[in-house]
Amino acid sequence: MTFILFFAGLAGLLIGGELLIRGAVGLAQRFHVPPLVIGLTILGFGTSTPELLVSLEAALSGSPALALGNVVGSNIANILLILGLSSLIVPMQLDFPRLRREFMVMIGATIVLWLMLGGGVVARPEGMLLLAGLAAYLWLSLKGAREIPENPVACRPLWQSAIMALGGLVVLMGGAKAMVFSASEIARMLGVSEAVIGLTIVAVGTSLPELVASIMAAMRKHPELAIGNILGSNIFNILGILGVTATVTPVPVDPRFSAFDVGLALTAALAFLALAALPGRVGRIAGGGLLASYGGYLALLGLG
Repeated sequence: MTFILFFAGLAGLLIGGELLIRGAVGLAQRFHVPPLVIGLTILGFGTSTPELLVSLEAALSGSPALALGNVVGSNIANILLILGLSSLIVPMQLDFPRLRREFMVMIGATIVLWLMLGGGVVARPEGMLLLAGLAAYLWLSLKGAREIPENPVACRPLWQSAIMALGGLVVLMGGAKAMVFSASEIARMLGVSEAVIGLTIVAVGTSLPELVASIMAAMRKHPELAIGNILGSNIFNILGILGVTATVTPVPVDPRFSAFDVGLALTAALAFLALAALPGRVGRIAGGGLLASYGGYLALLGLG
């Protein structure tokens, strides 16, 4: 029954995430927001809603390791798994000059997170600081972003997009509750720590909306959406998800996060930056290397 509940929660996350994305993108198109900004904000933040709900529910349910593991594990999976798999399908061109700010914010947020974890707890003031950083980033990203597209697309009515977004959020909430409960039960049944469960099963499960959105964008020859989705999601995971969670309730830190996992997240972010700044693309060979690295990470956790 526990495994059935887990997969039911996962299905709720996927269906709710899809509805939320479709509704949010419809709203963005209606207001003429360019594709890159859609990827960085609406799509990146929208696909991170499962992580937000799962992490918040986990913290409130007394499973802080699951909440923090979800954030850190999702950031690792976004680059090594999602970017790697998307690049195997279609090599990703990276317009580094346009993305310089996003890379700096992502790497800066990861470094700030590492420093916060060294204190043994992410307290409410630190959560508020992360949220302030998110607000500043959003203001800079959306400032002057509105433009009339060269090729206008047909948009669904505004009310339909709003209903889809709201309905998706409701389904996501139900899926988040089911996943947190079942993941905690599975961890106890298998003798696996909640930190590891959060870093792998829950992190990958809640990253599936990003995975689906990025692969679809790659297949449709829209790399700016896929890249923006990954960058925006990683930024929102730290500044938004951990910010909200720590503001609601302080998050104790499992020593393993500051000792290894956040370091890997920072290394992956720096590798992403190097690919953007030097060759300006993530080809199939680099994508395969990212995927192999993720496989090695899972093997190191004893789950590969």
